[in-house]
Amino acid sequence: MGIKGQTVSFKYLDLIAAFFVSILVVSNIASSAKIVDVGISIFSIPLAFDGGTLLFPFVYVLGDVLTEVYGFKTARRVILTGFAVMVLTALVFFVLGILPPEEGWSAETGGNAAFNAILGGMSRGGIVLASLSAYLAGELSNSLVLSKLKTLMKGRMLWVRTIGSTLAGELLDTVIFVLIASAAGVFPWEIFLSLVITNYILKCGIEAAVTPFTYWACGFLKRKEGVDVYE
Repeated sequence: MGIKGQTVSFKYLDLIAAFFVSILVVSNIASSAKIVDVGISIFSIPLAFDGGTLLFPFVYVLGDVLTEVYGFKTARRVILTGFAVMVLTALVFFVLGILPPEEGWSAETGGNAAFNAILGGMSRGGIVLASLSAYLAGELSNSLVLSKLKTLMKGRMLWVRTIGSTLAGELLDTVIFVLIASAAGVFPWEIFLSLVITNYILKCGIEAAVTPFTYWACGFLKRKEGVDVYE
């Protein structure tokens, strides 16, 4: 049922939004912190991936749940909130990076060099621009496609809608992120194709694997919240 024109208080929306934003920030820190190579290749292309790849798909899972249950407008608001928090996170790390370090801390930990090697990646222009651009394009397109498909399919076959929207959203997200990050010198061009292919396969694969959870979460929330928005 729709809720247009009504003021509704939801029990679980704030919790889902909090998890959404938290996973988003943590996965972006992990992306700048480490690139993983498990030693597997496809057609001689090594399947290397950034550290956030294992966690970031759950942002899309929660985005699907938000859109399916509460509608595109509510999901868009949470997505834009996540964008604002990412900007704030980058700003905080940028300020910390330029502040003078304490001598004892520097001697023990490696100082600003160690900081910039990990958390500094969240505040450099290339990785910030890549993360923000990719996230906004990917998440909004994922949510919009899911919302449109829900109306066209009259709410049937949720798995087709979640996986279909993920294929579109994650493709935009992955290509934009790796492209901008590589152009900015964050990632070497030599692993561009490897990062795109591996990240895309893993992200889509993880979301497909947790489809039963998406079904359960959407059903649970629709019953508890008494809402099922079509937009």
